[in-house]
Amino acid sequence: MRAASTLESLLLRAGGSLLSGAGTHASLLVLIYHRVVRERDPLLPDEPDAATFAAHMDLLAAHFNALSLSEAVARLARGDLPARAVCVTFDDGYANNCEVALPILRSRAIPATVFVAPGFLNGGRMFNDTIIEAVRRAASRLDLHADGLGEFELPDAAARIGAIDTIITRIKHLEPRARLAVADRVAAAAGGNLPTSLMMSDAQVRALHAAGIEIGAHTMSHPMLTQIDLPTARAEILSSKRVLEEMIDAPVRSFAYPNGRPVRDYGPTHVALAREAGFDYAVSTAWGAATMRSDLLQIPRIAPWDRTPLGFGARMLRAYRQRSFAHADGTLRPSHVPG
Repeated sequence: MRAASTLESLLLRAGGSLLSGAGTHASLLVLIYHRVVRERDPLLPDEPDAATFAAHMDLLAAHFNALSLSEAVARLARGDLPARAVCVTFDDGYANNCEVALPILRSRAIPATVFVAPGFLNGGRMFNDTIIEAVRRAASRLDLHADGLGEFELPDAAARIGAIDTIITRIKHLEPRARLAVADRVAAAAGGNLPTSLMMSDAQVRALHAAGIEIGAHTMSHPMLTQIDLPTARAEILSSKRVLEEMIDAPVRSFAYPNGRPVRDYGPTHVALAREAGFDYAVSTAWGAATMRSDLLQIPRIAPWDRTPLGFGARMLRAYRQRSFAHADGTLRPSHVPG
């Protein structure tokens, strides 16, 4: 991703200041990443490689006010947030957050928050990664009729991406144990040894914390909260906070709803659980920016998919205008469609 031109830089700063506002009229933009891979991965087209992520962070450092999530939320609530305020967050707890992203962040003095699902640390693997890695290793044909998923011809990367998307979409809202069982059967059908080093170790989580990265909770095993009963949801949320606090020997103040789409993936009951657990703020994947009127337990975020500085910056500017739809009284309105 090339650097922004002088004209693009002026547009980003002027447009960002105008659209984001400041003080009591400010909006806060929170970016959501998952992985930062060392080299471009054809089966993970939406995950930035190190060079693309570094370019994203260069653009933030040059043209926006990158804040820690804790500082940004406090200043939003006080009404003294600066113009062009932005936060960087990561979900799930991938090892490359520590190995690849951290050096890039530190060299540019950009703070970040990593939301960790501790049930997958130390050699675990999320169900979606089991699917991705199984399809990566599968032969040119993958027969999944036994689970009602059909058969996939896999002649190239595009076909494998299509198979991955279809399988994950079909099973992602299953009850967590059923979802994991299906993923394991897909892996068995594909054959091949799957990696056990995708997620962080406890030591890497502690290393992030020691480096000044804020650690947030993301449940223990990343269930869709609407697909599990209330006692299980409460245990998932409370346990993730407790385990991480013991791990880093510090309070864990923030939470990210798994998958994070309001109504479909979590609802007002789960917002109440996050409040009950003692979280000060929480993030969703609803599209847009937060304002002083937003519920701080339902902060929206955007995914930065663009590979050019102008496209990346333009997406951010559009998002500043898409204000949060979640309110403190627990009411939810449909989110804006991502641009």
